Amino acid sequence: WGTRSGPGGAARRGEAAPLPRMKRRDFSLEQLREFDGARNPRILLAVNGKVFDVTKGSKFYGPEGPYGIFAGRDASRGLATFCLDKDALRDEYDDLSDLNAVQMESVREWEMQFKEKYDYVGRLLKPGEEPSEYTDEEDTKDHTKQE
Repeated sequence: WGTRSGPGGAARRGEAAPLPRMKRRDFSLEQLREFDGARNPRILLAVNGKVFDVTKGSKFYGPEGPYGIFAGRDASRGLATFCLDKDALRDEYDDLSDLNAVQMESVREWEMQFKEKYDYVGRLLKPGEEPSEYTDEEDTKDHTKQE
């Protein structure tokens, strides 16, 4: 018997019960930042203006993971340039306008991979942009049908 979170239990091995599906919403960069797997157990990251819940990939995106620097951030530039250090992260909104065509294609390919693998939870807002109001119906629609 014993409790699951006791020594050697599931919670200790990082196999906590999956979090409930996140309600769809949009995020500013500041709001996104709290979902870094450390301050909040849920891990979100943005690719090409879209926010994905990558919590189930925490061994990659969690604080100890190889891509952990992208947790709670816009990962577009880092993924486009294959750069896994702080140089790839911007504290301001990044419009990616200086990326070349090959790099932008790479961003779109990453976006498609994230769409297939993880839940799409909303958009990354540009400064001054208002969040969308999502209805429950939109919230439960299969996220792959977006756009």
